[in-house]
Amino acid sequence: MAQLPFFPDEPALGPGEGASHATTTAAGSGAFDGVDIAVLVLYFVLVLAVGFWSMCRTERATVEGYFLAGKSMTWWPVGASLFSSNVGSGHLIGLAGSGAAAGIGAIVYEWNGMFMVLLLAWIFLPIYLAAGVTTMPEYLRRRYSGRRTHLFIAVLSLFIYIFTKISVDMYAGALFIKMALQWDIYLALVLLLAVTALYTVAGGLAAVIYTDAAQTVVMLGGTLVLMAFSFAKVGGWDALFEGYMKAIPSVRAPNTTCGLPRGDSFHIFRHPVDSDLPWPGLLVGVSVPSMWYWCSDQVIVQRSLAAKTLTHAKGGSLLAAYLKILPFFAIMLPGMISRILYTDDVACADPELCTRVCQNPLGCSDTAYVRLVVELLPTGLRGLMMAVMIAALVSSLTSVFNSASTIFTMDLWKTFRSGATEWELMIVGRCVGRSGREAREGLLPPEKTDVTEWSAEKKTGVLSTGRVFVLTLVAASVLWIPVIQASQGGQLFIYIQSISTYLQPPVSIIFFLGCFWTRTNEKGAFWGVAVGLTVGCTRMVLDLIYPAPACYEADGRPAVVTSLHYLYFSTLLSLITLIVAVVVSLATEKPRAEQLDRLTWFTRSAPLVRRPEVAVRETAAPEPTERCPGPAAPSGLRSALYWLCGMERRPRPREAPSQAAVAAAPADLREERRLKKVIDANLLLCLSVAVFIVGYWA
Repeated sequence: MAQLPFFPDEPALGPGEGASHATTTAAGSGAFDGVDIAVLVLYFVLVLAVGFWSMCRTERATVEGYFLAGKSMTWWPVGASLFSSNVGSGHLIGLAGSGAAAGIGAIVYEWNGMFMVLLLAWIFLPIYLAAGVTTMPEYLRRRYSGRRTHLFIAVLSLFIYIFTKISVDMYAGALFIKMALQWDIYLALVLLLAVTALYTVAGGLAAVIYTDAAQTVVMLGGTLVLMAFSFAKVGGWDALFEGYMKAIPSVRAPNTTCGLPRGDSFHIFRHPVDSDLPWPGLLVGVSVPSMWYWCSDQVIVQRSLAAKTLTHAKGGSLLAAYLKILPFFAIMLPGMISRILYTDDVACADPELCTRVCQNPLGCSDTAYVRLVVELLPTGLRGLMMAVMIAALVSSLTSVFNSASTIFTMDLWKTFRSGATEWELMIVGRCVGRSGREAREGLLPPEKTDVTEWSAEKKTGVLSTGRVFVLTLVAASVLWIPVIQASQGGQLFIYIQSISTYLQPPVSIIFFLGCFWTRTNEKGAFWGVAVGLTVGCTRMVLDLIYPAPACYEADGRPAVVTSLHYLYFSTLLSLITLIVAVVVSLATEKPRAEQLDRLTWFTRSAPLVRRPEVAVRETAAPEPTERCPGPAAPSGLRSALYWLCGMERRPRPREAPSQAAVAAAPADLREERRLKKVIDANLLLCLSVAVFIVGYWA
């Protein structure tokens, strides 16, 4: 076959050396022409237009307006944002790659998410709304009244974002761009991060949610189009089943299973000992980490908290659950078709050959989706799929950056500056990196320009801290990318799930206990998560030190790695955390009333018990009414810049609501009876569909 067009620096492969079973057509030349670039430009115009439109129609100058979109979102943007925040570029690359490598088994993670996103709306969200929280670590602080558990989970959440979200999406996006456009990876990432930061920083959660909704339409349209082209090329549904089991690369190690399709490729429930995804491990080992992701991860829950009512939040979860059916047909099955069409490349089983094809000796299955885009789609549609990939990447990154900014501002910064005003929190949350000089030129409200607690020097420190925080997240994620490439036999999606099983179960357990067992106290929660994470991180380090050998190599890893599948380990880790938390809680004092009221499922409607810190604040001396004269009004250019960032000056800047005010006005959990019946009927329908598809493919 001729030299692959998307790897111009690689030598051409000769006959028997990884040539594809398919002949590259003119449409698959891989060159993105003017029409494709025009489609890509239209996509960016659409995204920016939606972002700026959302900025104009929402209140961004308050903490609630910026971080929770003013709690004004209706069901459809909430549902679309839940879906696009979850299905990022890592899904497009990873899910298709897992389908090409091992069949449909990995789809159980997607369909498990259908149950969990509904669990969020019907069970967990009423508790969070009654508590009146903005972030998930904040819920733990109120529930357990302890800083150490609160800060522990806040910091851990940021590390999980690095290991399983930011680095994964950047790697997947970079892989696509390298193969499709031949751009320099790091230049492409810088440009994408710049566009991402523009409307994320400027518009807050409202901009993220509305652009997510627009990008969901783009993603669904593009992936369904590619699915149609893929099935047409392979010859239909029956040809997929027959051709996949025959898709064996011509170059592979003799007398081994290297390159052979799995015999259980079209089954979800697999052998409990010898398979890649043992079915007993799927029942608990998948569900517990998934419960953390869908029911207590800031990225997901923040979207539901932004809904105007509980009914709209439930409607958004239902929409997301229905949409979660589609990745099987629109992403995984096309990945399996790619193996049929380009067997020697996508399913390569020889390390030297795989290195020549995709620069990864462990395998090239993660190139399956990109290969379809480059080879099958005609001019114009290739540009659309490039927009789809960028949409998936940008939607995931904006969601993570916005939520990470929320955690950093509301949990870390606010913890160490308990007297921070709303204006200060807004500046920290945006992390725009302006200089301290602006503190002397009118950025701060007049009443804060001449007080010692908010001097120009401290303003400089705030913004420097914000810059370092964002840069640290991005830099750590980039440095982690080589680890991703070398993990789990080159399967990106399996890497995501394995890391999740090492870090997420302990957090999931203490959230579950906090919501549903009133006897859980701070000591039990802290030691449960501390012991659980110690065990989980130990296993994660062992997996990184002893990666899985190639199929033709002897397995010399320790027994704790080889004999205990990561799904079984997830179950064991959940039990360890649960036992430690329960035993310590029972051995120590009971939680106080203020640690329970409106903070558990059973007390979500209980009358408020006034917290001690509220009483102290109410007896404190009032602020002086005299204000120092403010600076001169900023120039027109600076005023426009402040408006862009939602920091426009106001005659009376609003202070952050006090704890007493928040506690005295809990969320209204009542629902309109007629709409509730419609929503509950859809819940039963959605659950029935989920049970049917899982049972059919089990």
